[in-house]
Amino acid sequence: MISTKGRYAVRLMIDLALQNSDKPVSLESIAQRQNISKKYLESIVKMLVTAGLVKGVSGKGGGYSLIRRPEEYTIYDILVVTEGTLSVVACLEDGAPKCDGESKCKTLPMWKDFNKTIFDFFKGRTVRDLM
Repeated sequence: MISTKGRYAVRLMIDLALQNSDKPVSLESIAQRQNISKKYLESIVKMLVTAGLVKGVSGKGGGYSLIRRPEEYTIYDILVVTEGTLSVVACLEDGAPKCDGESKCKTLPMWKDFNKTIFDFFKGRTVRDLM
């Protein structure tokens, strides 16, 4: 399940893209347009800055802006920052230890297919697509 943090991060990125401004966009204005608490957006934007998806400018006239063009951000890129993983089962997460029962697991092919469907879905959609 995608958390509220993930859903709001996508909305924040779309909002930044829609402003089409060469000036940073204030978090206050995003919070008002998106009807999301500014405090909650602060925690989300911090994650996005740390991940290198947006940049922040402090001080008067400060705010946030995209680093790349909207079509260069997949929804997968954004969700992985907030969700950590989109894998449907723990054994398919990146870096997961090899499962001893993998060779006998009758459900693993199904989980792999489902995982691929999710990854392909989110990797195939960009911020530009949702604008």
